[in-house]
Amino acid sequence: MLSEIKKGLIVSCQALEGEPLYGSNIMKRMADAAKRGGAIGIRANGVADIKVIKEYVKLPIIGIIKREYNDSNVYITPTLKEVEELVEVGVDIIATDATNRIRPGAIDLALFMKEANRHFPEQKWMADCSTFEECLNAQELGFDYVGTTMHGYTESTKGKKLYHDDFQFLKDVASAVKVPIIAEGNILTPEMASKALEYGAYSVVVGGAITRPQQITERFVEEMNRSRTSI
Repeated sequence: MLSEIKKGLIVSCQALEGEPLYGSNIMKRMADAAKRGGAIGIRANGVADIKVIKEYVKLPIIGIIKREYNDSNVYITPTLKEVEELVEVGVDIIATDATNRIRPGAIDLALFMKEANRHFPEQKWMADCSTFEECLNAQELGFDYVGTTMHGYTESTKGKKLYHDDFQFLKDVASAVKVPIIAEGNILTPEMASKALEYGAYSVVVGGAITRPQQITERFVEEMNRSRTSI
């Protein structure tokens, strides 16, 4: 599995309820388009989408389940219930929030991973981290992959962009973490994805820049509006 995704593009094929492309049949075609374009893996959300994508596209899958709980801000594979669902559907890698935030039921990441590994010792894990310290902690806890997914999306990192001109956050993580680093979050262009590999990423996940045309359209419109006001 490690070698299958090395130095390649993983496309995140996700749409939430209420979004224009929501639905498993649409997501399977999105995954097929990604494969035809050269993607070497898919990141997908939810059992329904994952089942259909697995049948339609033969690529490694990073699986998550986004589910909200009242007692925690953690929503990416937050409890063992979601882990069990992902194991049952047979994803290659399970990604989970690996921030320092407390999970539902007042459980921290260390206890969560201890129980997850006890129940599913053969499963491969990806840590969705937001800070340098969280990346180091994920390595210590035995994650197979460390992702920069949550940088800029947590309370302590809001407003910080992972991929600005110098890619310093990725460089820092890659210099200290020995397990494969998966660069993810705010990668908007092919040039940025290429730079992520150059600066130490093992592989790169791109989502909205490929699979969310509403967001892509908004970026075009915003930029054109700015230009129009200066003409």
